[in-house]
Amino acid sequence: MTSAAIYARVSSARQKKDQTIGSQTAALRAHAAQLRLELPEEWVFEDEGHSGATLVRPALERLRDVVAGVGVDVVLVYAPDRLARKFACQALLIEEFARAGTRVEFVNGPRGDSPEDQLLVQFQGMFAEYEKAQLMERYRRGKTYRARSGSVNVLSGAPFGYRFTRKTPEHGARTSTVAAAR
Repeated sequence: MTSAAIYARVSSARQKKDQTIGSQTAALRAHAAQLRLELPEEWVFEDEGHSGATLVRPALERLRDVVAGVGVDVVLVYAPDRLARKFACQALLIEEFARAGTRVEFVNGPRGDSPEDQLLVQFQGMFAEYEKAQLMERYRRGKTYRARSGSVNVLSGAPFGYRFTRKTPEHGARTSTVAAAR
């Protein structure tokens, strides 16, 4: 019987709260069952609240160890951006798994080994990286706008060039620009 491991990831606290990792894992389990793959319970790897922009993720590291040590026939992942947000990281992981004799299969993505399928995976990786950069830019721009308007978000800190001033009995909390050193 063909052995399988599954990997699911969500990066934000909101996704974690909304249990979107559960829906990924359920879809991956259903896919494994449909293909009649052997899926040991200890080979279900989930990273909650970890960015796909880095390879340093606890469950991913355990998965990599299992693939390298024990050997797995196939790793199921919901979509390419769940494996990694950076195309280079995605390519590195797919190549690392292939060297160990493990193929990566995306439930929501290309499933073959044709040149066209590989190209589509590469495009999806590049678009995921672009999307992440766009999200970060919008976040930075919104944070700066709120700081300029005097709005305070104590949980995220002040953006570059601004200083957070704590609430005092005389004044409320506020952000102000940092004077440039001359």
